[in-house]
Amino acid sequence: MSDQDVPIFAESGAPQSGRVLDPLERSSEIMFGLIMALTFTSSVSVASSTRTDVATLLASALTCNVAWGFVDAAMYVLAQMVTRQRQWSFSIAIADASPHEARQMLLGRMPDGLERHLSVDELDRLVKGVRSLPLAPQSLLPHREDLRGATGIFLLVFLSTFPVALPFLLIGNVSTALRTSNAIAVALLFLVGTGLGRHMEWHSPWVFGLGTALFGAILVAITIALGG
Repeated sequence: MSDQDVPIFAESGAPQSGRVLDPLERSSEIMFGLIMALTFTSSVSVASSTRTDVATLLASALTCNVAWGFVDAAMYVLAQMVTRQRQWSFSIAIADASPHEARQMLLGRMPDGLERHLSVDELDRLVKGVRSLPLAPQSLLPHREDLRGATGIFLLVFLSTFPVALPFLLIGNVSTALRTSNAIAVALLFLVGTGLGRHMEWHSPWVFGLGTALFGAILVAITIALGG
């Protein structure tokens, strides 16, 4: 592994796999959209809600997820811009620092305990590698990848509303539609959690999936209790 292959920047703005959004980001956005939709559908009154009431509720859930999807996407772009600026500032600081200061700055960006496995010469080679990188003037304008990631976030939050809302559009009985909607939401939370369990190489991904479904249900209950 060469000096420039070592992950110096612990706050990398792009996933190492080359995908715009990593599995945690994708799963988090889907869960966010599902929980937002559930806070609306869970307020449906089986005894008194009419089809008009349900239609109004679904429209509110959809517009809410559109708004929050936009906000979440905008915050993602801002976070990427801040991360890039921090990395650029870090490279400038390394270039201007003394050898000892540069080593300490690098160690501050590395996982705890790694310093025990790196010699001074190895740290100096890393410093040399960082200093050899071209440092073009940093633009604060968003990059194309930022906009791709923001679009992905918006779509995940927005589209995750539909599986929960679909039963109310296809099933005439409000009680049956509500039970079906809740079952779909729980199943999706379980699948998202299982996927996260595999991503983190959990020994029993399905257990993590069950925990995620329970966690989502608790968040929905808290959100409703707080008037969300």
